[in-house]
Amino acid sequence: MKITRTYLAVPAHQEKLVTSAARSGADAVFLDLEDAVPESMKPAALAAAVRAINELDWGPKVVVVRVNGAGERQRQEIDTLVRFATRLNAVLLPKVESAEEIVAVQCQVEGTNVAIEAMIETAKGLVFCEQIAAAGGSLEALHFGVGDFGASIGAKGVEIGLSHPQYVLASRGGGDYVDTPLDMWAYPMMRILVAARAFGLRAIDGPCGAFRDARLSELSALKAAAMGYDGKQVIHPLQLGCTNRAFTPTDEEYAAAQRVVSALADAEREGRGAVQLDGKLVDYANIRMAARVVEARGRAVT
Repeated sequence: MKITRTYLAVPAHQEKLVTSAARSGADAVFLDLEDAVPESMKPAALAAAVRAINELDWGPKVVVVRVNGAGERQRQEIDTLVRFATRLNAVLLPKVESAEEIVAVQCQVEGTNVAIEAMIETAKGLVFCEQIAAAGGSLEALHFGVGDFGASIGAKGVEIGLSHPQYVLASRGGGDYVDTPLDMWAYPMMRILVAARAFGLRAIDGPCGAFRDARLSELSALKAAAMGYDGKQVIHPLQLGCTNRAFTPTDEEYAAAQRVVSALADAEREGRGAVQLDGKLVDYANIRMAARVVEARGRAVT
């Protein structure tokens, strides 16, 4: 699988930002033709995206363009990108709500090396995310569009990726009321992740809008990584370092995973399918979990 711990989003029509993104430490970059581009600038943004993809040195980065929503404009954008942007790795489809949208774009990219990635960012998109993930073809990843999803369901708050402070579990004990903060996005994140994994796709979390808050950006990334996501969108280079680290197993995690693999290998040589390690039972389920850690660390450091 492609290494995409960080997807740095940049407006395609802003040349300085695009050039900076190409030089950045992001694993992937998506040049945006959709929400980050004013209506009057969209034709110029498409031309700028093609020029940047062909002329800049992107190194090993995954280069993606987020096109506009389903319709004639999207069809024309994808046709242009497939024909002229020779370095393009994938098109990112916004607000996908049906498998048919994937199938239609598959016809456009068939016979090329351009993959499809889909954003789940509406209530309807979440309802049909399993069918979308099952569309097959060149579909490689599902992204969670947390900002638009929040608007779609009518959630309170305007901070992208953050839970509203009133979304808490209130309880009473000893005459006092205690509020336990809850995660507004746990359900859609898990559902998108399960759909992606069921059909062999990568899962990418949406951005943390508080890009100047390094600790909040890090915690948001650590949560997604702990759930099993492959990476996360970022909206500013300041978020790259902490997000890349969050999706890279630490030395301690890597060493612990290696110990699990080694312990079960010893057990197998002795004819056993399980073994005790540090007072805990280790079996084949553990080794599959450990193998993912070892693989993720290996891919991240190569």
